[in-house]
Amino acid sequence: MARFASRKTRHHAVLSEDFERELTREVLRTELLRVRALIMTGCVMMLFLTAIYLVDPAVVDRVWRGTEGLAEVYGLLVGFILFEVWVHTQIRKNLRLDRDLPVVRRYIGALIETSVPTVILILQIRSMGASQALGFAVPLMYFIFIILSTLRLDFWLSTFTGFVAAAELFAVALITDSSIFGEPQTYFHAVRSIIILICGVLAGSVGAQLRRQFAASIAAATARDRVTNLFGQHVSPQVVERLMASGASTGGDVRRVAVMFVDFRGFTAGAQSRTPQEVVDRLDGAFAVLVDILDREGGIVNKFLGDGFLALFGAPLAASDAAHRAVAAGREMLTAMDRINAETSWPLRIGIGIHFGEVVAGNIGSPRRKEYTVIGDTVNFASRLEALNKEFGSQLLISASVREALGDDGKDAVALGEVEVRGYEQKVAVFQLG
Repeated sequence: MARFASRKTRHHAVLSEDFERELTREVLRTELLRVRALIMTGCVMMLFLTAIYLVDPAVVDRVWRGTEGLAEVYGLLVGFILFEVWVHTQIRKNLRLDRDLPVVRRYIGALIETSVPTVILILQIRSMGASQALGFAVPLMYFIFIILSTLRLDFWLSTFTGFVAAAELFAVALITDSSIFGEPQTYFHAVRSIIILICGVLAGSVGAQLRRQFAASIAAATARDRVTNLFGQHVSPQVVERLMASGASTGGDVRRVAVMFVDFRGFTAGAQSRTPQEVVDRLDGAFAVLVDILDREGGIVNKFLGDGFLALFGAPLAASDAAHRAVAAGREMLTAMDRINAETSWPLRIGIGIHFGEVVAGNIGSPRRKEYTVIGDTVNFASRLEALNKEFGSQLLISASVREALGDDGKDAVALGEVEVRGYEQKVAVFQLG
């Protein structure tokens, strides 16, 4: 029991690590979007300033007292863009290494980025005067950084960005605009800074909610991948939903299931005269139809076996009518193949064997790669039963246990008598269905 608990703990630890790794990657991807947006913003601002200079140089003289002040802003924007390009390369590097950015670096980056409007504002105050500069457009730049901080998906980082913006703007106003002391403008600047701080908190709340949604999506995707990996190479979306909802056990347990083996007769001989692509296309087309039938009847493909497959009814999800479902699927498969063969130049004949009984079902394999499968005499006998189709020239054979489970629904089953089955000492009863 202790060993099982230890394995279970390790398994959940692996799932948790996979979840955290994927969540970290998603956060870094949104960080890349944020950085790219900032780079584009910097480039657009430079183009905008250039357009103003070319269209109306007098504006440059009024706002920056000539090209020298404009050149300082240009230099600051170039430095900002280069810094963001460096941040972008660091994030991409960490993405390749599946490694998160250090928390301290995130806060330092937020401080540097949010201080850019402050430096521009100080430069503009020097050229325009405090009152005009503080009432001009530059303080609005803080909102760009606050809005984009949402993409950090971190409440405290966005709040920190809002706090830095609010504190720096209010500090600049206090230091540079001496007229605000004792005037109503004091409250104007204080209220504006408080609004900026509130925006930072709201951006952080939105980012945190986005992070929770990302986490929920990743957790759901991880669970779906785990179900698909454990329960075979094909699991229908409906079965996945039921497995996730029921939390079906993956540990070894004894179940009564209907085991179906399906094999294409003479496929190898027919494939020899055709191209590999023709072979794959023909097989894929037939599998698509047969697997769709399994989905409708509640079965799953546990293993594809070259030109055949092993299907289960009653595992991993219990089904009281597993035998009925398996036979219904087998009958429909024969009808579907007749329809397909009438429309193709390469007709295929399938053989189906169905047995109903107890199996050991569970998650089996190495610590690195496990797969949900079934083991036991029921599986072996179903395989032998399918092989008997060659001997009888039939397509659908069932065992006595399946015939018994069918009851009145199996009245059309034709008894083939007691038959010798390879690997079994005593003869067993076999029935054929049309």
